[in-house]
Amino acid sequence: MCRFVPPKATQAAQRRSVMRELLPVAEKVALRLIAQKQTIAVAESSAGGLIASALLAVPGASAYFVGSAVVYTREARRVLMDIPDPDMKGLRSSSEPYAELLAKQIRSRLGADWALSETGAAGPSGNRYGDAAGHTCIAVAGPRQAVMTLETESADRVENMHVFAATALTFLLRMMTPIG
Repeated sequence: MCRFVPPKATQAAQRRSVMRELLPVAEKVALRLIAQKQTIAVAESSAGGLIASALLAVPGASAYFVGSAVVYTREARRVLMDIPDPDMKGLRSSSEPYAELLAKQIRSRLGADWALSETGAAGPSGNRYGDAAGHTCIAVAGPRQAVMTLETESADRVENMHVFAATALTFLLRMMTPIG
């Protein structure tokens, strides 16, 4: 027999709060994608699926959301993204070039108009490459391409995951906004 014990009310409220904060920008992204009849794919690591979750929480997501991958390990990179080790020569995860590669690869693999990727170190410690907790790189691939680095200077894992997701969605929305 399996017995489910619900999380404490405060934990559940915190999770709902995170999603409520991500939804307004996710809704704007969704509206733009639907209006343009375009699609999105997501590859994320240290945001842990929050970016995809926010986009999928918007009703009508099947009209614009193609798919996503949480690329958290080398094995996930090899299997889910079809990026073999030799293709990583000169690259390291948690870098702008790697974020660009992830975005281009998931866009190509899933045939999306747009792709958003995130790779970083949520915390509480940094990563093996010397990046501190709170470091992430975010890339957009599509009709417009861009990459950015964010440093929160915080070791709070949950807060960093939330900030990474919110920043990624806001960055995507900015790239989707027509110039002029």
